[in-house]
Amino acid sequence: MSKRTHDAGSILLLSVGHACVDVYQGAVAALVPFFVAERHYGYAAVSGVVLAASLLSSVAQPLFGALTDRRPLPWLLPVSTLLGGAGIALSGVSGSYGLTLAFVALSGVGVAAYHPESARVARLTAQRMRGGRGGHRGMAWFSLGGNLGFAAAPLLVGAVVGWGGLRLTPLLVLPALAGTALCLPVLRELERRRASGAEPPRPVAADDRASFVKLSLAVVCRSIAFVGLSTFLALFVTRRLGGGAATGTAALVVLYAGGAVGSVLGGALADRWGRVAVAGRSYLVAAVAVAGVLLVPGPALYLCVALTSAGLYVPFSLQVTLGQDYLPSRIGTASGITLGLTVSIGGLAGPLIGALADATSLRTALLPLVLMPVASWALFRTLPEPVTPESVVPEPGVVVREGAAVRARR
Repeated sequence: MSKRTHDAGSILLLSVGHACVDVYQGAVAALVPFFVAERHYGYAAVSGVVLAASLLSSVAQPLFGALTDRRPLPWLLPVSTLLGGAGIALSGVSGSYGLTLAFVALSGVGVAAYHPESARVARLTAQRMRGGRGGHRGMAWFSLGGNLGFAAAPLLVGAVVGWGGLRLTPLLVLPALAGTALCLPVLRELERRRASGAEPPRPVAADDRASFVKLSLAVVCRSIAFVGLSTFLALFVTRRLGGGAATGTAALVVLYAGGAVGSVLGGALADRWGRVAVAGRSYLVAAVAVAGVLLVPGPALYLCVALTSAGLYVPFSLQVTLGQDYLPSRIGTASGITLGLTVSIGGLAGPLIGALADATSLRTALLPLVLMPVASWALFRTLPEPVTPESVVPEPGVVVREGAAVRARR
């Protein structure tokens, strides 16, 4: 079997494993209606649950990224997958609000530990497939797995918890067990290549910290829009259209499933028009679509949800590789911020949205989210398009050579 075939198989396994982890990020929002129905939590209380998953994850992901920059930590993949699953599995066991927060926070730490190292491994593998170049499409397939996990979360939670209530959440540990098993062949292949010294690391470009900071701010704005909307979308649609929990769950599935198309489409479009241009224009689409979700009457809002999903997800994998190219000497840190914060830090705004919804209405509380994609678009207007260096992502500890790649501004 050729090396390229091995690498393609590793990307596939990493993608499916990513799905098994990110199902637990989607599960937090999917559990919200059940916490409201069974435990009678208010908007502010369920926002606290989302915050518990987001807060530790937001803080911890860059820290785990910094650790993986110092040395590879591939064992984090199976361990973090199990932690992510265990926290969600235990979240419905106790009626205590404090314990629920603690278990959801445990899941958030597991998710935080997973993303920086898995993104480093995925980019390394994706670039090997392209002979050391780019890797946008490989990373798009890796991101696709996470998006599919998000999309599957409402269906999984609905099937398990909707059938037997919160007491059945321990069954939600099953994806974590599967994801742990799937990452083991990838780790064995990494160890085999490391032991053989088949691919010595090469130097890459100098860091562009200013561009990375701007990109990170755009990621934060994207995260606030996505997490804020996904947290309350099921409740909003159910109360807007009626029809019971199924109408809200359907909207959440559309929001997450559209990301599967958006991530792969983003990689293809970027090969033609560049990552910065594609991501920036996608955010303009997202701004209009979010407004449509909140203002368009009737079932047409489902179309707006689909456009919102595409607009927010096309930049998803592009932001990861952009961050890695802006900060090539700190791949783990870049991955932890651009991939991790994309789906975690938005939860920090959740309690504010919930409190405003309790005081006014849910639509009024969600309307400011329209401005977040606009802010992301404005920040992308200031970013350069990196020229991808003709080298494989280095292992931690490699000395960076100044001026190894030239960046062109649009």
